[in-house]
Amino acid sequence: MIRRLDPGTRSKIAAGEVVARPASVAVELVENALDAGAETVEIEVDGDGTDRIRVADDGRGMAESDAALAVERHTTSKLSAADDLETVETLGFRGEALPSIAAAAARLELTTNDGGPRGTRVVVDGGGDATDGEHDKTVSPAGRARGTTVEVTGLFSDRPARKKSLASPKAEFARVSAVVTRYALTRPNVRFVLRHDGRETLATPGTDRFADALLAVYGRDAASHASTFDSAREVSAAGETATVEVDAALCHPEVTRSRRDHVHVSVNGRALAEPRLRRAVADGYGTLLPDGREPVGVVRLRLPPAWVDHNVHPAKDEVGFRDADAVAEAVESSVRDALSTADLRRSGEVAMDLESSLAPVEAASVFDDLRVIGRFRGLYLLCEAGDELLVVDQHAAHERVNYERLREAVESAGIDAASVDPPATVSLSPTDAALLDANRDLVEKLGFRVAEFGGGSGSGTYRVEAVPAPLGRPFAPDALADVVADVAAGDDADPRDELLKDLACHPSIKAGDDLTDDDAARLVERLGSCETPYTCPHGRPTVLAIDEETFVRGFGRRSGRLG
Repeated sequence: MIRRLDPGTRSKIAAGEVVARPASVAVELVENALDAGAETVEIEVDGDGTDRIRVADDGRGMAESDAALAVERHTTSKLSAADDLETVETLGFRGEALPSIAAAAARLELTTNDGGPRGTRVVVDGGGDATDGEHDKTVSPAGRARGTTVEVTGLFSDRPARKKSLASPKAEFARVSAVVTRYALTRPNVRFVLRHDGRETLATPGTDRFADALLAVYGRDAASHASTFDSAREVSAAGETATVEVDAALCHPEVTRSRRDHVHVSVNGRALAEPRLRRAVADGYGTLLPDGREPVGVVRLRLPPAWVDHNVHPAKDEVGFRDADAVAEAVESSVRDALSTADLRRSGEVAMDLESSLAPVEAASVFDDLRVIGRFRGLYLLCEAGDELLVVDQHAAHERVNYERLREAVESAGIDAASVDPPATVSLSPTDAALLDANRDLVEKLGFRVAEFGGGSGSGTYRVEAVPAPLGRPFAPDALADVVADVAAGDDADPRDELLKDLACHPSIKAGDDLTDDDAARLVERLGSCETPYTCPHGRPTVLAIDEETFVRGFGRRSGRLG
């Protein structure tokens, strides 16, 4: 039943009245659909989402009186009083979604039916002209089966500053896609369909099986290399004890990404981009993950509502816990225990040819007078340079060499590409597919040649016809997923640079690779020819210097060999 809230409760949820971008609208409408018990949720987006967003569900729907009241300010079916905020178990209570969206849009149309002989259509002309917070609305009969459809058009049409602050249309759609993907994976019992400009970019079957949802989002490789588990951990805070229930689907360590965005988490049904919980999942993998790689998985938590505060983040990306450290530890230990019993066998890696990357160059080396005198633990090269002992991290050094060669190649003639014959089939998540669509020119300049497989742009499955072959070593076609994930970060003025750093890492010498004396000497010489020889592309040091005075003091000598 829809009811008006008292003033005290209104003030406590006022901070939630934020529609920052089209993805905010998607979050609110999808969560309302789930709260209504929907088994199918269909989302349609035109352009960047400011043109039109439409969300249709087959949930409980509303009667005419409730539908008319639902678009007014300070109304909700999910709270009765301020105390309910402490134990809320629904998703969409914050922000009073419909009136908040209507205030930011040119038009909101709600069509709903609670199962009666006819439905109801409510149209709200939004915008910022209303002085009392309410806007013109019309209520009329409509034909519709049980459920609710909300269509929002002209978002931010009278807020030009807000609209100009948005990213490119394709990047904004990628944000919407990320929201829908997050819920599609954490709610596998619900069928989700996402369409962009008329093209279907995501469809999950709603079978309530993690594997089927992973298959729809990440493809067969990820779905076939995933293990499911459930566990319960007791946590305590302020003298109270609660049970943290965890159920998850974790991809094996051979299925990884370069960023942690592919760890999908929900708390009491709310899907989140919660960094603490994502980190706890990654920590649970421990040393199973290759260096610099992040896992792929879905982790759902359930704990008493009083232990969770959903009202701490305007975009609903994070929640507060009564004891966040205890909850994170429960997640980490659950993941670690589950992986300890899973079959995690993986295939060996192909050996690497160093010849092209360690070829001599004309530039002078700052390490011309350096002599390699030994190696330590397959990680470090020990070098003599005058009165100093230099310790070179062989992987970091090779990364720097590769990065500068790649950067030079891109600036001059692009990156060499190697044909993939026959073409390899690669599945991207809907979000990554949208990012590939938005950055195809850049991806192809880096050496990939990609074609849609069996559908239009954004279909999710691609034929990789060529891959980068930096330093003479072709990349695996699956590296395409990492490239588009790096584009998603968007932190750098030139996103190519971040991609080149990751591209440089893949073919580089790994910790434990056994170098010959000749290779070790050539690597050090080549490092000395670099523009920035003392750090790897990610900012870690390549060389540590230990002067003779350090040994003098350490051994209690009066002076060194030279006095």
